Amino acid sequence: MLNNALLFLLQTLLGLLTLAFLLRFYFQLTKVSFQQQAVQVIVTLTNFAVKPMRRIVPSLGKFDLSTLLLAYITQWVLTVSTLWLKGFPLLIAGSNIWWIVFVVALLGVITMSITIFMYAVLIQAILSWINPYTPIAPVLDHLTFPVLSFLRKFIPTAGGLDLTPLIFIIAAQLLLTTILIPLENKLLLLL
Repeated sequence: MLNNALLFLLQTLLGLLTLAFLLRFYFQLTKVSFQQQAVQVIVTLTNFAVKPMRRIVPSLGKFDLSTLLLAYITQWVLTVSTLWLKGFPLLIAGSNIWWIVFVVALLGVITMSITIFMYAVLIQAILSWINPYTPIAPVLDHLTFPVLSFLRKFIPTAGGLDLTPLIFIIAAQLLLTTILIPLENKLLLLL
C-alpha cells in the first residue's frame, strides 16, 4: 500500500516536472513570448535545474539541449524508480535492461511531446469558439502554429472551416494508441 502511494507521488511529480521541461523547450523552440504569465510560471518552476545544466550542456542553435536533456533525465529517473518500486531486480538484471530503460524513457518523452501539442491544439480550438482573446491564446497560437501551418499546406478549408486541428488531434491520438503506447508496453514486457 505504501509502495502504491509512493509510486503515485513519483509518477505525478516527475511527470509534471517532465511536462514543465518539455513546455519550456517547446516555448523556446516556437519563440513564444517570455513576457506571458503562463510562460513565466514554467520558466520560474524550471530555472532550478535549467540554469546549472546550461553551464554543462550548450544550446545547439535554437535547440535548448539542456532543457530537453533534463526532460529525458526526469523521464529516465521515473522509469527506473517505477521499475524499482514494482520490485524489479535492476541491479542484477544485466546490461540489456539499461537499453530497454533508455528506449522506454525516450518513448515517454516523445509521448508527452505529442500529448502537449494535442492538448494545446484542442484547447486552442475550444478557446477560439468561446473566448479567443483570453491571455493564454497567444501562447497557444505560437506553440501550435508550426504544426498547424504545415498541415494547412495539405488540407484545404471546408466552407471556411479549418479542419487541421481536428485532423491533427486524430492523427496524434492514432499515433499514440497504435504505435507509441503499444511499443512502450511491449518493451516493458521484455523486462
